[in-house]
Amino acid sequence: MANLEVLVNELPTLIQSLKLTIGDSNQITEQIILINNAQEQLRNLKKLIAQEFKFDHIKNSAIATLPRIGTVASLFIPSVGLVDPAIAEKFGHSETQISLTDLQSKIDAWIEWGYFLQAIAADILSDVQLVNQLNSDINHFSITANFQVIAESLNINLGFSNFNILERQIQTINNSQNELLQLQQKLNYIFDTIKNSHSLLNILLGVSAFYGKSGFALEWLDDDHELIISSDGKFQELTDILNDCDFFQEQITVLIIQADTLREQAEEALKKLDQESNKEAIISQKLEIVPKFSTQKIVRSALIIASSLLILDFGGWKIKEQSPQLQQINLSLTQEGSAIANFKSAQKLGMEAASLVQNPPHPLQVWQQAQNKWHQAIILLDSIPNETSVSEQAKKKLAYYRINYKSISQRVLIEKKALANLESAQKLAIEANFFVQI
Repeated sequence: MANLEVLVNELPTLIQSLKLTIGDSNQITEQIILINNAQEQLRNLKKLIAQEFKFDHIKNSAIATLPRIGTVASLFIPSVGLVDPAIAEKFGHSETQISLTDLQSKIDAWIEWGYFLQAIAADILSDVQLVNQLNSDINHFSITANFQVIAESLNINLGFSNFNILERQIQTINNSQNELLQLQQKLNYIFDTIKNSHSLLNILLGVSAFYGKSGFALEWLDDDHELIISSDGKFQELTDILNDCDFFQEQITVLIIQADTLREQAEEALKKLDQESNKEAIISQKLEIVPKFSTQKIVRSALIIASSLLILDFGGWKIKEQSPQLQQINLSLTQEGSAIANFKSAQKLGMEAASLVQNPPHPLQVWQQAQNKWHQAIILLDSIPNETSVSEQAKKKLAYYRINYKSISQRVLIEKKALANLESAQKLAIEANFFVQI
């Protein structure tokens, strides 16, 4: 019994080594050796338990005339410290007395888990392309870290009074928004890979892309046989990772819109600074010109005015001759006014859409309202002719608004799928309840 108790005391260390950290191929090879050693010790423990049962049987046979009470020995499994609830079942209940029969059953489960990890490790090492991808992932930020870096880069106090600072800040905003779009695409890949793959190795590729430099380990299977994964001391099921993908998609949508709003403010401030600079230049020029007026120039101006008065005698003929030009001018003025009106309306719709999706989560209807507003804004901007004064601004905003519309449309699609899944689950529950009552 003494040797048995020694091995039981070593159980926490053995069980903790029964995990597979996915990352560098050399580390995976080393872990296979550790798992083998743990399994060997578990098998030794199993033999000792069998011997204990045999001894107990012989002892009870010798005193068969006595009543058989409490003949099966029991032990305490030592505490392993604080254990996350997600993997509590893996360790059993610490400092709780356990019968040798139950301990035998647990040992079988641990040894089986070791075989499972070894099989996964062998599959990974035999796939060169998979190994290369895993090695590449550990050189990149995790989704969480990547999102935090981008969010911090958009925590900008605009330098409204400094032209050069504003230009640099606009560039930073543009870069951050591009990074958000790339992160959004990566999240789509991770979500689809984990949810739709039938191969565990493919699923691990999605998980690897999610955790990046943080790395991850396969810890255990829960009661529903769903894989439990650890990273940076946090334990998650695959479903939790999918939920995190949804969460980050929402936050990215909000950040993209916030970035768009920031850029609009910065561009407006730049425009004002430019206008003020032009006004100062004009005033400066006028101050230089006024003192140089002379009597000769005044006389010349009077002659020009007199010549103009003579031309008025032929006014009726001139007006008739220029009427097509005047019509063209009137048409241009109408087009210009319409373009400016459309531009302002599009801006207003964009601001309303951005305001709608602040502080998610939101119901599907809210995301759809924002989507419609971005769509209307895009139509208005797209209708602005090239020859109008706001055409360049409209083109810039059109590019950003299309990004926002695409992002919102993805969010709407995710929400529709979630709603459809919920309705399907409710329908199945109602049908199940109906059949139970029959």
